[in-house]
This record gives sequence, structure tokens and C-alpha cells, in this order.
Amino acid sequence: MKNNTNSLIYWTLLTHEAWSIYIAATSEGLCFVGSQNHPFEELTRWVQSRFPSNTLNQDNEKLLPYASELIEYLQGTRTNFTSPFDFHGTPFQLAVWNALCSIPYGQTQSYSDIANQIQKPTAVRAVGAAIGANPILITVPCHRVIGKSGALTGYRGGVDMKTKLLRLEQDSLLIEGGIQHA
Repeated sequence: MKNNTNSLIYWTLLTHEAWSIYIAATSEGLCFVGSQNHPFEELTRWVQSRFPSNTLNQDNEKLLPYASELIEYLQGTRTNFTSPFDFHGTPFQLAVWNALCSIPYGQTQSYSDIANQIQKPTAVRAVGAAIGANPILITVPCHRVIGKSGALTGYRGGVDMKTKLLRLEQDSLLIEGGIQHA
């Protein structure tokens, strides 16, 4: 894991309708998207454990491009993200996180699908652990991974957040396809 010694991590609180999420970025890109309605401590604990020598600095302006893309997503008008990411992990974690980014908007895959995609078919539990360590919720779409049975399994942001994100994507696709429902 790369350590940006004494670097700044910029943060802001993104609020949109019922959503309240802390997001953070380095000068290289988005590095953290928090859980819905979780306190600032979620972000500070993450920074202390991953980047202990870095300093948090609130900068709403610097985070505006990331916040704008996330709000567009939450409005159902954005299906992929173009802003840069700055995530750090083991080679295995990075392989899993990159595989997550290939799951199409509005679709789901199982943990074993991801394990097969990264050519580690017996590493389903390790895939689950890597998904749980994903620091960039929503934009690295770990909410699109479900159990093999179709069950909504654990999610760092909570199963309620996962359900809302999957429903948002399904509703957006229905509206886009010309089928609106209440």
C-alpha cells in the first residue's frame, strides 16, 4: 500500500435528498465514499488506519467534481463515473475492485462470478473480504455483488443502503426504457 506521507486528504459532506455521505479525495483522485448517514468518525477512522500521517482538510470546492457525479448518479442520470480514483490495496484487492467496475449499471453478479473473473475461483471468501474493504462505495460498485442464491448479503454501508442503490439503478433503467412505475 502506497503511503502519501504528510499529504492532504480533502473531504466534504455530500447531501442530496435523503443522502448524507462523507467523501474524500487526494490530489490524485477520489479515495473514499462513506456510508449513508454515517458520522464523520467513519472517515476519520479510515484515514487514521490507512493514512496515519495524512491530514484531513475540508474543501468543498475541490470535491465538487466528485460530488456532482455522485449526485447525478443518485438522481438516476449517471450510469458510470469518469472522475479519477485513488485507491490503494493489495494486488488481490485491486483486481477485485477493478472487476467490480466492470459490472454493468443495473446488473448484479455473485461473489463467485467475481472470483472467476479474476481467475481465482476458489477465493470466494477472500473476494468477499476485498469487497468489504472497498473504500469507494457507489463509484466502485460493490453494491452490485449479491450472494449466489440472489440474496442481498453484507455491505459496508448496510444492507438498507445496498437495497436503495440497487433499486435506484433498476428504477432508472425502467424510466430510461420508457416504463415508469410508481
